[in-house]
Amino acid sequence: MTDVIFREAVRADLPAIIALLADDVLGKARDFIEVDEAYEKAFADIDADPRNHLVVADAGGELVGCMQITYLPGLGRHGAERSLIEAVRVRSDRRGRGLGREMMTWAIDRARERGCALVQLTTDKTRTDAHRFYRNLGFAASHEGMKLAL
Repeated sequence: MTDVIFREAVRADLPAIIALLADDVLGKARDFIEVDEAYEKAFADIDADPRNHLVVADAGGELVGCMQITYLPGLGRHGAERSLIEAVRVRSDRRGRGLGREMMTWAIDRARERGCALVQLTTDKTRTDAHRFYRNLGFAASHEGMKLAL
């Protein structure tokens, strides 16, 4: 995918990022397509936090993918830092052509360069295609994740 660059998102990218999040079987039930105050605040908080990175895949000025990378300090694993990757989305017309693999490889390389001990992510139990995708990248379903909606 030589036509795509990965870069930090800027405020002007927010509408396209929101559209990517909503362009999804699960996302359309929990995300909106219009930027509102909640999205503005979330973007500002992510942007202000040096351990959080909202990354976009930019193809000639068009956003075709996004992901959020958070670096988590911890005492476990002898004080190791972890990379958490969430909200990975590829625009529907670009799926199945290697962009997701390229995005994840890029994120994993950044974690290695930073000295992280591991990269972790969560994926909904219903996303069987995503599970296969992540396993093919070398991820292992090593833990049972739990969430409590508030």
